[in-house]
Amino acid sequence: MALTRPQMFAGVTYRYFIINAVVTAELFLIFRTLWAFAPALIVHLAGVLICLQDSRALDVYLNRSMRCPRIPNYRLWRCNSYRA
Repeated sequence: MALTRPQMFAGVTYRYFIINAVVTAELFLIFRTLWAFAPALIVHLAGVLICLQDSRALDVYLNRSMRCPRIPNYRLWRCNSYRA
């Protein structure tokens, strides 16, 4: 476990909260209904459960997806391989 925890807001990391808020705002602007907040609440509660297990889970996922992108032969081997 790390010595420090990331900045938290409403039970989730600040980055997760901002991403959820931006997506919710976009859904609200597209559909123009208050029902756009219902999925945001569900996603937020899922984030709270994830952050209870590991508060850096979103950071790990984002770093992995940015630094280890899929390669063209992923479907064949079901893993990333590298050129020699």
